[in-house]
Amino acid sequence: MDELAYQPAARLAGMIRRRELSPVELVRSCLDRIERRNPAVNAFVTVCADEALDAARRAEREVLSGNPLPPLHGLPVGIKDLDPVAGIRTTQASFAFEHEVPKANGVSAERLQRAGAIVIGKTNTPEFGHKAITDNFLFGPTSTPFDLSANAGGSSGGAAAAVAEGLVPIAQGSDAGGSLRVPGSLCGVFALMGTFGRVPTVVRPNAFGLLNPMVCYGPVTRTVEDGALMFEVMAGPHARDPYSLPAAPERLFEALHRPLTGLRVAYSPDLGGFPVEADVAAVVRESLGALIDDGAEVVEIDIKLPRPHQEFTALWRRMQAVRQVEFLTRMRRAGVDVLAHRDRMAPTYLELLEMGAQPSAVDYRLEDILRSELLDCLEDVFDEYDLIVSPVTSVARIPNATDRTTVGPSKVAGQSVNPLVGWCLTGLYNFIGSPAATVPAGFTPAGLPVGLQVAARRFDEPRVVSACAAVERRRPWHEGYERLELRREREG
Repeated sequence: MDELAYQPAARLAGMIRRRELSPVELVRSCLDRIERRNPAVNAFVTVCADEALDAARRAEREVLSGNPLPPLHGLPVGIKDLDPVAGIRTTQASFAFEHEVPKANGVSAERLQRAGAIVIGKTNTPEFGHKAITDNFLFGPTSTPFDLSANAGGSSGGAAAAVAEGLVPIAQGSDAGGSLRVPGSLCGVFALMGTFGRVPTVVRPNAFGLLNPMVCYGPVTRTVEDGALMFEVMAGPHARDPYSLPAAPERLFEALHRPLTGLRVAYSPDLGGFPVEADVAAVVRESLGALIDDGAEVVEIDIKLPRPHQEFTALWRRMQAVRQVEFLTRMRRAGVDVLAHRDRMAPTYLELLEMGAQPSAVDYRLEDILRSELLDCLEDVFDEYDLIVSPVTSVARIPNATDRTTVGPSKVAGQSVNPLVGWCLTGLYNFIGSPAATVPAGFTPAGLPVGLQVAARRFDEPRVVSACAAVERRRPWHEGYERLELRREREG
């Protein structure tokens, strides 16, 4: 068994500081594991071994110098292939950008590197992040390590699979409708989406358009502490992001060990009507005992959404469609004809483009009325409860397609759902900008991981982290990685 593969990132960082572990040794260990294990899961689509080893040697010299070290010093990190890293190929999972090499970092990569992390490669994602599944014509599907015939979820599926498989201790992802939490649930890892704007991003030429109001960046890790460590590095204001927020007044580390005594938690088994398969529902319900044992009062409630859940799924698709048309228009004006590659683009992505070309500007602005109704609905719940917990996804398994066009189910528990995102109980929080996380809740009888979604009112990431840490204390999931490792060894 690889000694370093499943060590928590915080422990690895401490070992590096104490000179018990060399950054070069750690990076080499990750590169070796990627070479051996990545072909099975397809988490990394670009690996920059030489650059990572050069960075590790520089990190080692800093350790030996005796200078103070930043919090992530020497830790390998995977960066989602939607997000730019200077000098490393960033394809956005599209043939249109197959050979694109950015000259500058995105804000997340910049802050992670400044905190000492070493970028080891780029992780897989669906084309332009347009669905909650990781599969594309350029690289193919990413599998959850717990079932190599099933998808990791998306759109940060490569990040979640890389962490669950022990390829890297931490990975960065983004979330526009569940893209951190969905793969976090299907791969059995922790993933945190902060309040919209808490982790900044700088987009040009339109600083006010492309990412508003949905996209949030965040960590994917195997422990809640590691997620808090990474999130605090990524968060904080940025003068060139007009939506960025100040860092939370309370450090997430202060919330890690706080008991839940006195907290009121609303448990919604369907988050207002989403269908949920029985095996997922059973695992989530059983996990509530961890919150109760830690002192929380958990009350099952019936959330009355202002419209049926299908309308919110349709709203998400319309808003995503307009964003994608805007992106392609901007690319065309810059001289890049993305649609020149349409014969090698996902049919589901092309359908979104057709949808995005239809609404008027007024129609698009009026969509915010439905978002406002949702905000009032969920704020009514938060007036009485500190947290809302629910399943993350309707199902625990998405079979990989053989033609690189994997999507989710079109029917769950007898209800029709949209196969791109309709089986995800996640997008509601993107609409209103609230923080939400997935924390591993347990496993189905088939051995597949299931996540518990924990959400709070805007600006209250510490309470989300406290609840997730309580679940980790009471129902630790890390032995699941050990079982996975032993199974891999038996399989050779």
